[in-house]
Amino acid sequence: MVTGRFRALAVAACIGMLLVLLGGALVTNTDSGRGCGDDWPLCHGKFIPAYTIESMIEYSHRLITGFEGLLVFAAFLFIFMRFRKDRTGFKEPLFYAGGALLFTVIQALMGAAAVMWPQSPPIMAIHFGISLIAFASTLLLVIWTFRAKNGPPEVFKVPRSIFPRVLATAVYSYVVVYLGAFIRHTDSGGGCLGWPLCNGEFVPEINGATGAVFIHRVAALLLAISLAGLFLHIRKVSQGGAGLTKPAAWTLGLVVTQIFSGALLTATISNSEWFLFTNLLHNLIVTGLFGLLMDILVRSWRLREERS
Repeated sequence: MVTGRFRALAVAACIGMLLVLLGGALVTNTDSGRGCGDDWPLCHGKFIPAYTIESMIEYSHRLITGFEGLLVFAAFLFIFMRFRKDRTGFKEPLFYAGGALLFTVIQALMGAAAVMWPQSPPIMAIHFGISLIAFASTLLLVIWTFRAKNGPPEVFKVPRSIFPRVLATAVYSYVVVYLGAFIRHTDSGGGCLGWPLCNGEFVPEINGATGAVFIHRVAALLLAISLAGLFLHIRKVSQGGAGLTKPAAWTLGLVVTQIFSGALLTATISNSEWFLFTNLLHNLIVTGLFGLLMDILVRSWRLREERS
């Protein structure tokens, strides 16, 4: 049995983690990473920084991250205390809460390191990936609280062939997300103007910013094909999907939406205000997509059928 108060705490932690993730994207997209200079946790040596757009964006992101850390720690502490009394019933949520706490700490330390010792774009792109895993952990915790609302979550058998397909798709999706984060941190978004063609060409010259954006587009298309194949496989082998068909359909819908949001991103690249909005929308969609994919991954592993 899960109390309504803890469910509210888990939801608050999940929303907070989403704000942290989008706040980090806002810092990147507005070039506010140096808004507090080289100081951390203070901002230009002050607890309350002088008012500039860059410093307020950066400092607000730090405050939200700090508050989120407290929420995640509270959720972990609650689950840990329940786990000590019931190791079987609370083993799964302890894994989610522990993962959320671990990756929240890692992303905070990476953020501090980026302020005090400027990092290269490939390293900074990892920061977004860490935040994505932290959010997925809180989302899985929220999903568990609703499934366990009136007792232990429903148990069903999942064909063993599903897990390796989900695992491969999840790893590949992380690579696609990393490519997108790398493009943002290298300001390569303008490498391909126009959509679906790139600078008026079906296959442009693969170099520099153009090559990075074009490869990301092709990778996103292949991800959509992979998710379509995963959805069809789940529906085929599990006689109704064993509870995984709907989330698989949602991931397919989200990846299609993500591709079109990428087109919108390209269309607004010359308008700084709209480009900021479409960038955050792009991040929001892929965050939900990755979180749902992690739910399918975990359940296809935990509930897989025994070998015959």
